[in-house]
Amino acid sequence: MRRAFELALRWPHTHPNPRVGSVVVNSSGEVIGEGWHRGPGTPHGEAEALSHAGESARGATVYVSLEPCSHHGRTPPCADALIAAGVARVVAATVDPDPNVSGRGIQKLRDAGIEVEVGILEGEARQVDPAYFHHRETAMPLVTIKWAMTLDGSVAAADGTSQWVTGEEARADAHRVRSTVDAVVVGAGTVREDDPLLDVRLDDFAGSQPRPVIIAGRTPLPDHARIWDRDPIVVSAADRDIPRGQLLEVPGDEYLPDPVATCRSLADLGLLHLLLEGGPSVARAWWDAGVVSDGLVYVGARVGGGTGRSPLAGAFPTITAATDVEFGGMRSVGEDVVISFARKN
Repeated sequence: MRRAFELALRWPHTHPNPRVGSVVVNSSGEVIGEGWHRGPGTPHGEAEALSHAGESARGATVYVSLEPCSHHGRTPPCADALIAAGVARVVAATVDPDPNVSGRGIQKLRDAGIEVEVGILEGEARQVDPAYFHHRETAMPLVTIKWAMTLDGSVAAADGTSQWVTGEEARADAHRVRSTVDAVVVGAGTVREDDPLLDVRLDDFAGSQPRPVIIAGRTPLPDHARIWDRDPIVVSAADRDIPRGQLLEVPGDEYLPDPVATCRSLADLGLLHLLLEGGPSVARAWWDAGVVSDGLVYVGARVGGGTGRSPLAGAFPTITAATDVEFGGMRSVGEDVVISFARKN
């Protein structure tokens, strides 16, 4: 099963479909087929593994990281493919939370006389594609907030300068995080001040680039920012002209689109995992709206020694206003550290 997980993660850019890996094993315990999903319209992990196994799949056991689908989408149901291949047993890590599947694939296999076992390493299976599970269970995308700050808590100096709070290794690590998400979200202020590309810049990266998303308020966007070359999505509470890209109009006020409506609209576009990179005003609005699920904090090995810019704009009035989080871990990245956390319910 863990091999199926490894295969599922070979191509993380499958959304809105789930990441799925599959392994076919014959009665002698020999692996005779492996497969993984590569996105909408391509074969699912089970179908690809069965194609590699060929006729040898008859009587075999198939391990799959997620319940085989039972409905017709862009490709035929995987449950039908398993039945047609004549497999004897299917071991699925977990039930698919999608209402279109959710036990139907398992029942279809059992009705065809195939032995089915479910719930093997279920916790690990959810971590293969947490954004998919989060979306299917909440109808919202998984939002990961990320910021880099000095040891004393500033993401930028008082004059707005922030390059660079962390070292090269930490910045490369942040690009690896970008390589696993569907979209990178920033506010219009970040576009004006930093002129970012919001792309993945790693020498060994060959995957799909995350979609850049700009949260636009009342202030006009610059006409000649580099981001326009990347076909961004501009989210606005009102109609506006943009040089290039896609305008997504959602409810809100004149200053900021509603975070919940924004997230739902982005999920409707198939963007299930959003990396929120700021700035502080957007970060605060999304945090207060409760749409942020987890986060990464890169702490640079330097002290600002004064009042700089906070990761989240606004006042911290009293200790009871703080939000409890659960630390996931801390690791060294070059001279800096990165701390992961999850927001407590």
